[in-house]
Amino acid sequence: MSETPTVLAPAISSRKTSLFVPDSFPRRRGLIVLFSLIGGLFLAYAWSAKLVDDEIGFNTADTILGHDAAATPIGGIAAGVVFAFVTGLAGSFTACNIAVFGAVGPLMGQSQSRRARFLHTVKPLGWMAVGMIPVAVVYGMIVGMVGTHMPQFSNAVNPAGGITPRIVQAMVTFGCIGIVMIVLGLAAMGLIKDPLAAISRRFRNAPLILMGALVGAFLIGRPYPLFRNLFRHAATTHNPLYGAIAFSLQSIGNILVMSLLFIALSYGAGKRIQRWLTSKPGRGATLTASAFLVTGVFTLVYWTVRILGRLDYIWFPTAPWNN
Repeated sequence: MSETPTVLAPAISSRKTSLFVPDSFPRRRGLIVLFSLIGGLFLAYAWSAKLVDDEIGFNTADTILGHDAAATPIGGIAAGVVFAFVTGLAGSFTACNIAVFGAVGPLMGQSQSRRARFLHTVKPLGWMAVGMIPVAVVYGMIVGMVGTHMPQFSNAVNPAGGITPRIVQAMVTFGCIGIVMIVLGLAAMGLIKDPLAAISRRFRNAPLILMGALVGAFLIGRPYPLFRNLFRHAATTHNPLYGAIAFSLQSIGNILVMSLLFIALSYGAGKRIQRWLTSKPGRGATLTASAFLVTGVFTLVYWTVRILGRLDYIWFPTAPWNN
């Protein structure tokens, strides 16, 4: 009695349209999307701002600067430049940064030699910087000119059941970033048309520039206490050049750790990662889409739904360790 051999269902073929849309899609796309959405929701529920901001961010900045970064006033422009880079470095370990670099994971290890693989890895980071730095420069200049009149400058205390202007700015900014990432995730899974297809035909690295712009836009909504100290200092100096330099260094410091980890991983294990990604059709799509979807849902829910829940506008569960 013979047995019929098991044949794996082939992945759905696709026409590659941009860097974030692979050559083939997995069969169970709906299931992958569902698990990614659940992962993003759980991350928004479980995320501890106290752990990331206070235990990691504040302690890192205090150790490098040698004083209490939150309580010590910024002494001048030179001190502000150092403060910008250090506090950006201290804020490296966020879910957004990790997932942004996870989204370019499929680009690793496509070259044979380690030197070629290293260069191949650095190029995407460079193109991301092309998108990130102009956003940081422009926003820094705006803050240097009119920052004292902007919502992020306000120290207003929440009225009962109310939302402060700076929280509104954070909700709108990160809500839009989350929506963009969700759209990119659905496109990477082949469920919607690739919105970057047309521009990618003319500018192949446009998706990476967009990723960099999203990272730069974190500054527009970030209510992180150490960044707000920098924001208020840049605003009160009324110096657009200082604002541009400080905000650029804040963004560079914010991605430095993830960039070094990304380079080290690609340089040391890039070929193995690439073999794993290409050993099964659709695996690259699963990795890229999941990274975008988890991060997009987390960003959207954490900065909109969870905030509205904490202000008692709607119901959203609170993890016991966040009470």
